[in-house]
Amino acid sequence: MADIRHAIQIAASPEQIYGLVSNGSGFERWWAKDVTERSGAVELGFFNRTTVYRLRLAGGKPPDQVEWKCETGDEWQDTTLGFRMEPSKTGTLLRFTHGGWRGESDYFTSCNTTWGELMFRLKAAAEGKSPGPLFSAGDMSY
Repeated sequence: MADIRHAIQIAASPEQIYGLVSNGSGFERWWAKDVTERSGAVELGFFNRTTVYRLRLAGGKPPDQVEWKCETGDEWQDTTLGFRMEPSKTGTLLRFTHGGWRGESDYFTSCNTTWGELMFRLKAAAEGKSPGPLFSAGDMSY
């Protein structure tokens, strides 16, 4: 199994970050424009919904931790997305893990790069900037 891991310092409270990583409307502010919530899951659509990642909240401890289980996606299925917020002197240290990959494929490497960009967009949104989603409806380069 392989994991993608990132850590980033954010000048915002854990509560502010939690609101961006714990629901679909939060994801729309920094990740994807095509986001729907249905049947207790969040779906993110890419390439005009030819690719859909369905995420189901799998656990957490507000406002410090959120974990999502990926229910769809060729290589994403059965992986987990974890967000852990640790208060610090200058705000919050966010530790992110996209874990449980079957291996380190080219797609895994591409997703690692994209998650790095997404962490900076999440940081900007939490700090009150308006980066918008990285991926608009129909867009997605990874």
